[in-house]
Amino acid sequence: MSVEPSSPVAPSFESRVRGSLLGGALGDSLGYAVEFDSIAAIRATFGPAGLTDFGQLDGGSHFSDDTQMTLYTVDGLVEALEWANDGVAADEIACLWLAYLRWLNTQDVAVGSSAPVPQPRWIDTQEVLRHRRAPGNACLSGLATGEMGTVARPVNPDSKGCGTVMRSAPFGLIPHISREAVYKLSSDAASLTHGHPSARLSAAAFSLLIHNIVAGSDVRTAATDALGYVNGVPTKAPELGERLEAALALSQQATALNPEEVTAALGEGWVAEEALAVGLYAVLATSGGSPADHFRNAVSVAINHSGDSDSTGSIAGNILGAFYGDQCLPAQWLEALEAPEVIHGMADRLLAVTTG
Repeated sequence: MSVEPSSPVAPSFESRVRGSLLGGALGDSLGYAVEFDSIAAIRATFGPAGLTDFGQLDGGSHFSDDTQMTLYTVDGLVEALEWANDGVAADEIACLWLAYLRWLNTQDVAVGSSAPVPQPRWIDTQEVLRHRRAPGNACLSGLATGEMGTVARPVNPDSKGCGTVMRSAPFGLIPHISREAVYKLSSDAASLTHGHPSARLSAAAFSLLIHNIVAGSDVRTAATDALGYVNGVPTKAPELGERLEAALALSQQATALNPEEVTAALGEGWVAEEALAVGLYAVLATSGGSPADHFRNAVSVAINHSGDSDSTGSIAGNILGAFYGDQCLPAQWLEALEAPEVIHGMADRLLAVTTG
């Protein structure tokens, strides 16, 4: 089933940027509350339908490393664009590496002596980001080497954890660049921490999906085109195609999958292609109703399973926020979101360097 907006008026670019960043943080935050729980444990705590609303949480929830790293991805891109707007050529991947090294510092992880010492920026002054929220091992170890990972000189060459895909929506939010540029930026940035082809290509597929949505595609078309593009590059990761094709096909069935069937068919989301497939399935299998209803239903499907619930929730939220704009974000959920001013602050900085 294709996902169509409920209004003929397309959201503004500004609304899509804010919607994607805030939507990802909402999905991340709700999912983080159950990230390491089995579906049986989730049901035992929250009832047969699982966790479906922030009101079910005592004391609310925090966003995780997924949102932290997404915001630092934004900051790395913003710095590169600031240099470019000043007429100075900058190495975008070096700016992203420096941004991720500044994130690593917030996690109190020592970095190799060969690493540069980045200059602090506005994002580094936000105390809410200086918390350790179950960061991925490959993200920590890849950055801690002090060596800038590349495709030719990979760090963690066998790792395809979802730490690449969950931080990559911002690459699709840069306007006026080609899909070739989106692919290169996102896959090269993934190589900073993960060397497995599926980690790189899953990040690229997700970024291209967001890029296509911002350009006006519906979600199914955007995903199909993104998959077609990464299938055509020399690097191959057949498991990515298998998972995404399964997500696209299963989302068209008349009956939605239960959480056990989702993970049996698509995986638990701990690795990159599985996280993207689960998040995409959740969006496509729950279309209908108002944008806010679609958002709530999709995030519910994305997080209620035995797996990496914050990453799959974050991906679903990024997608729908980019598609509908910030109008789809439930008001009561936004009231429960941790530090929305920081997310708005990074969205504003991205918009300032891309739209003036």
